Amino acid sequence: MGCKAACQLLIAFGVFQFYCVEVSAAVGYWRSGLRSKVYKAIVTPSETLAQQRAGSPETVSAQCTEWDVMVTINPDLLGIQHPVQASDLTIGGCGVTSQTPTAFVIEAPLQGCGSNVTMVSDEIVYYFTLDYNPSPIPGLPIVRTNPAVVQIECHYPRNHNVSSNALNPTWVPYTSTISAQDVLGFSLVIMNSDWSGQSSSNIIYLGDLINLQASVDSTNHVPLRIFVDNCVASSTSNGSAPTYTFIGNSGCFTDSKVTGSNSQFITPRTTPSTLQFELDAFRFYGVAASSVFITCRLKVTLASQAIDSLNKACTYITGLSQWTSVDGSNQVCSCCDANCATGQKRRIEMARRRPGRSVKTTPVEWEKTLVVGPLFLEGKHHPAVSEHLTATEAKPAGSFMLVLGSMLVVLALTCSAFLLYLLYQKPQISN
Repeated sequence: MGCKAACQLLIAFGVFQFYCVEVSAAVGYWRSGLRSKVYKAIVTPSETLAQQRAGSPETVSAQCTEWDVMVTINPDLLGIQHPVQASDLTIGGCGVTSQTPTAFVIEAPLQGCGSNVTMVSDEIVYYFTLDYNPSPIPGLPIVRTNPAVVQIECHYPRNHNVSSNALNPTWVPYTSTISAQDVLGFSLVIMNSDWSGQSSSNIIYLGDLINLQASVDSTNHVPLRIFVDNCVASSTSNGSAPTYTFIGNSGCFTDSKVTGSNSQFITPRTTPSTLQFELDAFRFYGVAASSVFITCRLKVTLASQAIDSLNKACTYITGLSQWTSVDGSNQVCSCCDANCATGQKRRIEMARRRPGRSVKTTPVEWEKTLVVGPLFLEGKHHPAVSEHLTATEAKPAGSFMLVLGSMLVVLALTCSAFLLYLLYQKPQISN
């Protein structure tokens, strides 16, 4: 009896183990089936990386799925026969998740690792930045490679339910419909000199104005008004020192007052959902790199909401020695020389203490931090001035030669007249 029971127990255990193996295989097959559906991926190396890897095969590839992006990096990232270290590669602070002798892999979730999302006409685009920051050779204060940045984009159909664990039903879930209404497409781009379109070059000359445009796609929303709450320039993409805050204090363009520059918000707005501004080009003192990254925090309010000290766009006019608002309410700019948040916070706290009063707060989805760059600063060449100086310098030399020639002619005529005089006087003396 005991032997029979033992045999039954062994058979039951074997069946259970077989069941677990089959279920695991089925689950693995199901997940692999879901991950097998990939979407459009675009990898764009920076100009510096493109120069270093000229003639080399592609060294970065990306695969976009419904949950994440899987980026594969060749150890010879720069194509110069100097393998990079896995610890020097990050995507928004997320490091290498796996590696082999021939590849490094970083798996980044769509809504993590510093990703930015933008909605265009028929697509939702997630942007990632792969940063390569070389560390010094151990024991030596030198590096043999330059930093590099690679932009990665994942494109999804706008009617697709991204980051969902569902099995892609043919009907649109109600919850996804509601959340889609709260997704705002923020944008921050460098514009060309006449504001007619996005700039095709990232080279800026000292003395020029950098045209920037912040906007929001408010499709499926009531009208919105956009503001630039804060902008910081840095020489690196991670915002490390040195940095320079040229817009702060909730929308005050401080650069125009601190440096007396021509930086300003453009008045009037083209639309409430667009805000254009100009920044006088500059470079960081004592920094060898000429690159500049600009990080701005954007936010929106209802277009019908009144302008206040926390939601404004103010420029300091040097000639008038006063702050002016793009939206015409100059009074909201009076706090730009102090702390604009202090008075507003006090009013909000008082409103909270009053029974029956509601306090308006900005939803998290209505704010976004975006980065543009790198911009490369170069000094201007002035060929016209050089030509003018050359002509000016040549002019005195030409005048001198003319005077010298005239003196030689006069001297020759004088000598000729003297000789003729001598010849004329000689016969008379003989007589």
